[in-house]
Amino acid sequence: MNIPQTSLDSATLAGDEDISTPIGDIELRHSYFDDDASTRLFDEMDYQRACQAYVWSTPLVSIMAWREGQTSSYGVTGETDFVVFDSLKEKRGIVTANLTTPYIINFISLAGGPLEIAYPAGQTAGGVIDFWQRPVCDMGLTGPDQGKGGTYIIVGPEHDPAPHRREGAYVFQSATNNLLVGLRIIDRTPGFFDTVKQQLTMGLVGQPAQACRFIVGKDVEWDATAPRGLDYWRMLASVLQDEPVRAVDKAWMAMLLPLGIEKGKPFQPDVRQKAILLKGAAMGELMARNLQVNPRYTEPYWKNTYWYKSFDFTIPQETETRVELDERTTWFYEAVTSSEGMVNPVVGAGQVYMSTKRDSKGNTLRADKTYKLQVPKDVPVAQFWSLTLYSENTRRPYDNGGTDIRSTSLDSKTPELIYNADGSVDLYIGAKAPAGFEGNFMQTVGEDGWFGMFRLYAPLQPFFDKTFGLGDFEMID
Repeated sequence: MNIPQTSLDSATLAGDEDISTPIGDIELRHSYFDDDASTRLFDEMDYQRACQAYVWSTPLVSIMAWREGQTSSYGVTGETDFVVFDSLKEKRGIVTANLTTPYIINFISLAGGPLEIAYPAGQTAGGVIDFWQRPVCDMGLTGPDQGKGGTYIIVGPEHDPAPHRREGAYVFQSATNNLLVGLRIIDRTPGFFDTVKQQLTMGLVGQPAQACRFIVGKDVEWDATAPRGLDYWRMLASVLQDEPVRAVDKAWMAMLLPLGIEKGKPFQPDVRQKAILLKGAAMGELMARNLQVNPRYTEPYWKNTYWYKSFDFTIPQETETRVELDERTTWFYEAVTSSEGMVNPVVGAGQVYMSTKRDSKGNTLRADKTYKLQVPKDVPVAQFWSLTLYSENTRRPYDNGGTDIRSTSLDSKTPELIYNADGSVDLYIGAKAPAGFEGNFMQTVGEDGWFGMFRLYAPLQPFFDKTFGLGDFEMID
């Protein structure tokens, strides 16, 4: 019998036909395929679903990894425990942590009822985010209290916010039960942090407010990068049990079902599912990293450069017609958290994050080369600017063997910076410091690829109208 051989795009799916596909030949006889082909097609379908489920779930698993790592590494035992991350070792656990101001972080659940926060006045940048890493509200300078302090009430996805609205309280509803509550101290005046610790209280609405415990000075090395392999899926399956399924996520829940992840059931994948999940996590991360390095949906912020402005998505991470899937994956693979002040900075308030992976010739950055970045005079900021070095593999602050913040972050407040005659400053990242510029240098090591993130705190008008701009890193050695 002479059975026609055809390519996939030319297949008729009728009669007798041998179809060449990426998973081998599919043999049709009288328009049907056999059990072996059926098995291979299901395996391929589930593999593709696993790859895309990784992309979809990136923000959810990333924040779970942070919570689990923080809880186990820093001895968190109470719902109102805050961990203070200040040293390099402490901050080196957090994905793209800023190294210029302390982080003060709490994770709490609304499963027991709405949360009331008495937030102190002063120069802080605080906020509450849900577990899709969307801001529920800003607090502090970019929040509705505008640095004057106030009462915040956060209700869960299945709670009614109406009964909690009252004079003098800011009421917000979260789409998830799990929350991150965090703040950064902007005012470094001696004693201000002590005041914050005394005044910040939290508790369930209707119950006495609890003083918060602040876990300080642990200086523990830890890891909040999302895990790889089956641990990624275990973490996803766990958090999905705690949260209601949003309408926008129902199709994704259907895709997870044949992979052994189902709400209300334990995660117990069989041998076949484990094999597919392992491949899906590995390929899904490659896809996420490709988006992070080559965000195809946008252009560099400054013409003829490779600098991208982070946050090409909206606060809700969706529009009227679509979820901003690739945009949010780019950020939440590279970084963590979002806030109103980060997504929608305005002149004189909020923060801007600029990221680059390539040098002036368009080549990806290497750990065995040395590069120069010239920062122009008078960067348009009301507060300060910083350049921080990160590992491309972990996306956490770069581990070059340094023991202080200065080894992986330079900013406009760094006293040892050497400036040029015109007021600009040349910063160096690479394998070897240029002679005489050791104070302007951050070292890379081995084959640990890196990227730089340039932050502008309280950006001014020249950033927004692009009369200010950065050039690319130039390879000098």
